[in-house]
Amino acid sequence: MVTAPPAGTPAATGSDARPGPASSPDALLTAAREAFAAAPPIGADAYHRYARELAARLTADWPALTRANRRDIERAERAGMPPVLVDRLRLTDDHLPRLTALADRAGHELAALTAADTGRPAGAWGTLRRVPRPLGVVLMVYEARPTVTVDGALLPVLAGNAVLLRGGKEMADTDAALAATAHAALRAAGLPTGLVTVLHDPRRALLRALLQRPDAIDVLIPRGSPSLIAHCRDAGRIPLIASGGGVNHLYVHASADLPLAATVTLDSKLPEPAGCTSVELVLADRSVATAYTAELLRQAERRGARFTVRLDPSVAPPAGGDPDRIAPLAEHDIGREFLDPVVGVLAVDGPGQAIAHIRRHGSGHTEGVLATDPDVAAGFTRAVDAAAVIVNGSLRLHDGPKLGLGTELAIATGRLHVRGPVTLGSLMTSGWVVEANGELRG
Repeated sequence: MVTAPPAGTPAATGSDARPGPASSPDALLTAAREAFAAAPPIGADAYHRYARELAARLTADWPALTRANRRDIERAERAGMPPVLVDRLRLTDDHLPRLTALADRAGHELAALTAADTGRPAGAWGTLRRVPRPLGVVLMVYEARPTVTVDGALLPVLAGNAVLLRGGKEMADTDAALAATAHAALRAAGLPTGLVTVLHDPRRALLRALLQRPDAIDVLIPRGSPSLIAHCRDAGRIPLIASGGGVNHLYVHASADLPLAATVTLDSKLPEPAGCTSVELVLADRSVATAYTAELLRQAERRGARFTVRLDPSVAPPAGGDPDRIAPLAEHDIGREFLDPVVGVLAVDGPGQAIAHIRRHGSGHTEGVLATDPDVAAGFTRAVDAAAVIVNGSLRLHDGPKLGLGTELAIATGRLHVRGPVTLGSLMTSGWVVEANGELRG
């Protein structure tokens, strides 16, 4: 059975048809593996054309894409979705230039990543060349973020992979429209449309079945909340690149520049309160906790920002502070993501206690320290094990393009294959070509 696309979505035909609830895991995976087998080698001109075509199709289809997105937004608001999650679901005109720039940058990065290896000697008898290879069929599981659908339809494919994209059911109309756009770009580039499959079946049974298929899916990339990642890890049998939300901390040492510490905290929270690099808890040395909180509230008030501090009850609230911006920090706030413009402030007695807290409650994503004492900063970076540790800067610096590492699909917190930004190069593996000239092992 094939279901009709939502109203306003371009009609799909053939391999672009929108799979309905009756679509079986076997059918989906067979189509993906056939497309992967039919795709040209990494670096072929067709992939560069695809990057250009996707940017062009996004631009041409943007009015239809935003109309589909508005339908999803209206349903989400009627269902009572929290405003911060509605904002994450929303596509605005500001997104289009970012997405087209992503396609352009990724195309340029692909050329550098696939440049011919001139080789190196293998003893006195031959030549050894490293060649890029795709990972294979990739399954991405993520929440209702349409920009992630674009990321997923672009970067894995440029690396020669086939990708199955399973986003949140809240963006069903947007995803259907984006799937049609991606398929049109693939056709125009001369690539199999089966390289991108957007799963429209919201049933958990389908996801459970896919997670049990290491024979057909080579890599699983869950991107989202800790509970989503834990589910994929526990229910699946597929090698996993874990990526998602972080229970991230900033440690404010007694030597810190407090105005800078407050500015860094706000930049680490307010632009994307539910982002994976958002700060959740500030560990402040007890001697500066009240002064730091006062500066944090002053800066938030000057910005006119909606912002709340959940303050350790053992810390004296700042004199003259707006009581509506302060709430008590509770036990259940420790180790959680607020997903709102809320930051907890917990007093600690020195860096040792801060590090111990992070080791117990952190998620290994992004941690930061604010200190003018270089020994404190160095000790923190040695002791804290996370995908990125930021010294005297915003946690939101943990971003592939910002760090100059390249476009990123996600930020990985695991220890194998990649840790930190999952760049285009991270979506490839490699193999060796050995020119042996008749050499034998003997």
